[in-house]
Amino acid sequence: MHIFKSLGPAVARVSGVEAFRAGLGALIGLGLTGLFVLSPTVDLELGLYLVAPFGATSVLLFAVPNSPLAQPWSAIVGNTIAALVGVAVCLWVDDPALRVGLAVGLAVTATMLCRAVHPPAGAVAMTAALSPDAIAHLGFWFAIAPIGVGTVALVLLATIYARLTGRHYPFRQFDDPSKHGTGDRNPTERLGLSEEELTNILERYSQSFNLGVEDLARLIGAAEMEAATHYSGPVTAQDIMSRDLVTVRPETSLGQVADLFRQHRFTSLPVVESDAKFLGVIFQIHLIRQAREDALRLDRGYAAALRRLLDRSRENPTRAGDIMSVAGPRAMADTPIGALLPMMADGDTDAVPVLEKDKIIGIVTRTDLVAALARNVVRTNPN
Repeated sequence: MHIFKSLGPAVARVSGVEAFRAGLGALIGLGLTGLFVLSPTVDLELGLYLVAPFGATSVLLFAVPNSPLAQPWSAIVGNTIAALVGVAVCLWVDDPALRVGLAVGLAVTATMLCRAVHPPAGAVAMTAALSPDAIAHLGFWFAIAPIGVGTVALVLLATIYARLTGRHYPFRQFDDPSKHGTGDRNPTERLGLSEEELTNILERYSQSFNLGVEDLARLIGAAEMEAATHYSGPVTAQDIMSRDLVTVRPETSLGQVADLFRQHRFTSLPVVESDAKFLGVIFQIHLIRQAREDALRLDRGYAAALRRLLDRSRENPTRAGDIMSVAGPRAMADTPIGALLPMMADGDTDAVPVLEKDKIIGIVTRTDLVAALARNVVRTNPN
């Protein structure tokens, strides 16, 4: 049975949305490259034409952009070096079979030595070895155009597409600042392991080509967070949530919202309809951002704009429904607190609404969660 299992898919299941995102990216990348940079037909005068290896490059850039094999250095340098090797072999070796094998083998060696392994590079070298007429005409220019120019175009398009679709390409670096703009790493990635130690782990298990150091840190952090949920006990959201809620309606003015924040010292307020149907959450940061936008729009100082919100000036038509967040995490009454941990670990969410169907019945704040975890520690370690 084990041998049959080994023949099955080794890749984790992906959502249809992610598959569509990757496919659309490849379509756009190759389409724009073909229309505006290279020609889909062979042009031996300029050498600007699409080649088959660009299809394989697109798979990496748009489907697995976090892979070290898909990063700009690997793609651009790897394809270009492979093209140079393929052209040299094609010009100096006459036998077709020997030419192809030698071109691919030397390309693999050269890209590994240059730390630029990119699987499509093998196809680039093979394309050169199988195209003696084109290579005789283009020579080493083949490595510049179409290979170099085309790969650069695909990398640039992949970078833009990743930003537009909420992905990271090129991948994060280990020494990148946190999302708060400080030198500290994000909370879930503070492992106590250095970049060198994480690199050694990847090398020890021969995973350097499959995973970057930053992604390894994120995975270890996520695994530790998941493991922590196993020790949080049977406590659920309904055991720790606040039930006597202060809510606002979508038409509530921002001045009233600011007054409620000041009066109750909350960091978040649920937005509901008259029948308690949950619509979204307003966090204090939303109010601060709105004040900043008002200051810029009206050419006033930030403090003056914030005072105007607190005084409920009639000049500002913005309402609670205009600035509330509707995309944050949500929980149910029986959601274990272990599942709430990753929702609030990174600092983006201060509170998670607890819903019954589409109505809010409570809210769990970060303070509620910390208090519950502290009580659990006391119970499990009374001494």
